[in-house]
Amino acid sequence: MDGTRSQERRKCNRYPLALPIRYRVTPRNAPPLAGGGTTFDISPAGLSFQCLEALPVGSHIEIVAEWPGKTAGRYPLDLRMTGFVIRSNQDGAAVCVTSHKLCADAAAALAYRASA
Repeated sequence: MDGTRSQERRKCNRYPLALPIRYRVTPRNAPPLAGGGTTFDISPAGLSFQCLEALPVGSHIEIVAEWPGKTAGRYPLDLRMTGFVIRSNQDGAAVCVTSHKLCADAAAALAYRASA
């Protein structure tokens, strides 16, 4: 058995993508935190991203990433994810993703339709 693969604990391969994100963290017994950053890498089961402050480990997190493609060649897409912060410091955070969905950015689609 390959020694490098046996040390890998991730369920899915992560891919290096630098996507702008917005996030909202809901810590227990504390007000929600919001911020932004850029992804380092991403997979269906997890992601890591740059952030300016350490986030509370174990907290629920909602993330919206600006996907590089467009639906129907016109409308921006967002990758919406939820999960839990599993590691964090002032340089970045890692998240275990529990759900993800690629959807059209409704506000941008409405603005586009209004200008057409």
